Amino acid sequence: MNFLVNVFGVVVFLGIALLFSKKRSQIKWKSVIIMVALNLFLAWFLTSFSVGRGIVEAAANGFNELIQVAFKGISFAFADWVNVKQMNFFTSVLLPILLIVPMFDILTYFKILPWVIKWVGRGLAKVSGQPKFESFFSVEMMFLGNTEALAVSGLQLRQMKAERNLTLAMMSMSCVTASIIGAYTSMMPGQFILTAVPINVVNALIITSILNPVDVTPEEDTIATFSSAKQDEIQDAESGSEELAKAETREDLHAAEKTEREPFFSFLGDSILNAGKLILIIAANVIAFVALAALVDKILTAFNPWLTLEHILGIILFPFAWLTGVGNDHAFQLAQYMGTKLVTNEFVVMGDVTSKIHTFPAHYRAVLTVFLTSFANLSTVGMIIGCFKGLVDDQKNAVIAKNVGYLLLSGILVSLLSSGMVGLFIW
Repeated sequence: MNFLVNVFGVVVFLGIALLFSKKRSQIKWKSVIIMVALNLFLAWFLTSFSVGRGIVEAAANGFNELIQVAFKGISFAFADWVNVKQMNFFTSVLLPILLIVPMFDILTYFKILPWVIKWVGRGLAKVSGQPKFESFFSVEMMFLGNTEALAVSGLQLRQMKAERNLTLAMMSMSCVTASIIGAYTSMMPGQFILTAVPINVVNALIITSILNPVDVTPEEDTIATFSSAKQDEIQDAESGSEELAKAETREDLHAAEKTEREPFFSFLGDSILNAGKLILIIAANVIAFVALAALVDKILTAFNPWLTLEHILGIILFPFAWLTGVGNDHAFQLAQYMGTKLVTNEFVVMGDVTSKIHTFPAHYRAVLTVFLTSFANLSTVGMIIGCFKGLVDDQKNAVIAKNVGYLLLSGILVSLLSSGMVGLFIW
């Protein structure tokens, strides 16, 4: 019975996207069907086959090994923080980011990560039938995160029409950053975290292509590339250049700009500082959101002891949680976790369930973990709007700001669809 509910839920989530579509007549159903089939295959392969499970488990173990290596550096400076019976959240989850962010930045510096993203993005475009840039961007944000992927794509954003900018803003609600996947896997089942990442990429394309279908001409279908802050300034100054407008590879940009690459150790120093800032931002957000949620609960319970933020959100999201097939016993609790994640962030919920998630039934465990694996929450909306404000003109930014509801809807539907698809194969 729960399996049939789960199947029905996947259909309903797609149906909700269709219901709120801006231009139903322009939806490319062939592309949508191909992507849905691709994602169902990915979920099936990564969860049901020994080879697929082996790939995911190897990746999860790799991130866990990175965490262990990071602890060596942390213990050098703060031995009494590491060599304890139970490390706190800041030490066990956030400080390892000081290793993982520079590692990914080094891969970018030596053009390894950009090469992977470029070709995976092009392959996804061929299979899915989606525009090359949107496909490229979906892969790019999987590694870099939403604001970073937007920032390095500034040239293309300024050239694209406002409707495509809105698509990218909606997609940005559904990403994660590779540099903090290690933090996720230290708190939640790593195999489901790593399964969710590629599933989210394709589902972001599916949901946005239904909610906001846009016709893209061959002339508009260009691929954005990485650019440093200095190179962005050069691109701004030469934004009218035909050569730069049509550049599709990192090498083309180098040839057109003739700029020198920043010295490696200067680059590495900046990367480490940025990692430190990221840790402080996450810590500040978690502390503030937990405290604010507690404040709201205190005010609400003054009127009625049962009236809490979790209970209210649980009631609102209960039908959607139930449609994931977790059953009546767990649907309300799942809805509460979903609501808390959307209002605060995924770290708040992960911190709450990390010590008990191993006791949850397999299906519930998979659905919850996959739902949490994204940046879809209210604070992300502000980050995306702020990022576009600094990258595009006022007219395009106004289109993004007027569609905040669509940004939230896109992020929620992608998370629901991903958890529903993965849940189909975990019982």
